Amino acid sequence: MTKLSVNINKIATIRNARGANEPNVLKAAIDIQAFGAEGITVHPRPDGRHIRYQDVYDIKPIIKTEFNIEGYPTKEFIDMVKKVKPHQVTLVPDPPESLTSNAGWDTIKNKSFLQEVIGELSDAGIRTSIFINTDLDNIAHATKTNTDRIELYTEPYAAMYAKNKEEAIAPFIAAAELAKKIGLKINAGHDLSLENLKYFSEKIPFLSEVSIGHALICDALYFGLERTIKMYKQLLVK
Repeated sequence: MTKLSVNINKIATIRNARGANEPNVLKAAIDIQAFGAEGITVHPRPDGRHIRYQDVYDIKPIIKTEFNIEGYPTKEFIDMVKKVKPHQVTLVPDPPESLTSNAGWDTIKNKSFLQEVIGELSDAGIRTSIFINTDLDNIAHATKTNTDRIELYTEPYAAMYAKNKEEAIAPFIAAAELAKKIGLKINAGHDLSLENLKYFSEKIPFLSEVSIGHALICDALYFGLERTIKMYKQLLVK
């Protein structure tokens, strides 16, 4: 079964809007694990507009499942994750001012940079994943960075799903099959939802993990957090 990791950035965004501690990010992380999610994902950015670096330090001791930290590998970010030692670090190529991650790594152009960063994280005993699009050359060169996994950037799939789901999934199947063939495990994330997740999971049955934040937290406003997590997990049952 594909693991569900819940990105709690949006909970921190609501908290930060009022400057206090409601909703409580730590309680949310504890509850999400108790409700059945197999992981917690955070993506701290330098401006602290949602998850803050202090949140990352505070969350680590309460994690009972998997802790995944996403981010662009600045020196400050690398220093932080080496102290925290999460189960996984997902490297994303977006600059600090980006609203959200909206592209994957060019693994050919950035091979040396990624090798250096991944080597440092590997030496610290941290599993790595790199955010990547479905370009097969990028997938093929991902192995040369020495990453353990890739995370497929799924916004293009989500955007096309309602119009033509077969066409939408085709490049992701090809990318996933190549990644599997060359020995990379596969995660996926960005705009996966109750509408499109089941089909994606069925077509890529060897998917290791999905990271879902925005859609899941929005759904939780209507269905409640516990019910929503169960609904998403049901879509991942093979």
